[in-house]
Amino acid sequence: MAAPDRIELRGLHVVGICGALPEERERAQPLELDLDVEADLAPSGRTDALDDTIDYGALCDVVSAVVASGSPQLLEHLAASVAEAVLGVDARISGVVVGVRKLRPPVPHQLSTAGVRIERRR
Repeated sequence: MAAPDRIELRGLHVVGICGALPEERERAQPLELDLDVEADLAPSGRTDALDDTIDYGALCDVVSAVVASGSPQLLEHLAASVAEAVLGVDARISGVVVGVRKLRPPVPHQLSTAGVRIERRR
């Protein structure tokens, strides 16, 4: 069985509230998201028409709006909210993998990022 077609979005930088610590609840922090959006891309491959694919600008807008509108404690909850919103963008989307990373994790160690990756399907 062939792997599903996917649109890959990497390194979407947004700023939002996400965390359980008091300082994370008071101040927005930089987050980075990756998306793998599964959809049949054969029609757009044949026609070269924007209407036959998923608008990745719209996907970025939806993700940014989800981050801006909430203040979850857990990255897991934020990732699940993003996945649900992405699945709602277009009925042709059959699944999504969402990665969310804190770019300044609040730990007393040298740690570049802390994140989660989830997968959701229709």
